[in-house]
Amino acid sequence: MPGRRPRWILRIAEERMDILFQLADKEFSKHPERSHRYVELARRISKKYNLRIPRKWKRRFCKSCYKFLKPGYNCRIRLSRGKIHYQCLECGRIMRFPYIREKKLKRRNKIEYHTSKKRADEKVPINNNITDRESRSQ
Repeated sequence: MPGRRPRWILRIAEERMDILFQLADKEFSKHPERSHRYVELARRISKKYNLRIPRKWKRRFCKSCYKFLKPGYNCRIRLSRGKIHYQCLECGRIMRFPYIREKKLKRRNKIEYHTSKKRADEKVPINNNITDRESRSQ
């Protein structure tokens, strides 16, 4: 029964996946096939070392044909009923992701803005008591 892989190996694998996705993003306009290959390699690394693909990159490739998705070129993005719809224009697959976190953050910011505005609008009572300094100077 083999032991767990050392943490440094997993860290290197995560870095390699990140580098591959960055290269895929950079190379897509000139060499789309190369960027698709980078996605394939990153997926292999994640499966080999049993690592999750980071959330920011997970939405950037199709779950059906595993092609790199670049919005406006081979991907269509729509918002509907609290979900983000990514449509791959290569295979036609529609992937749906909730955007609850973003909605919660927006709602929280709105509430904080209104509560801070109310606090600023409230009149601050001015203390008319004479301090020790003022009484000494008189």
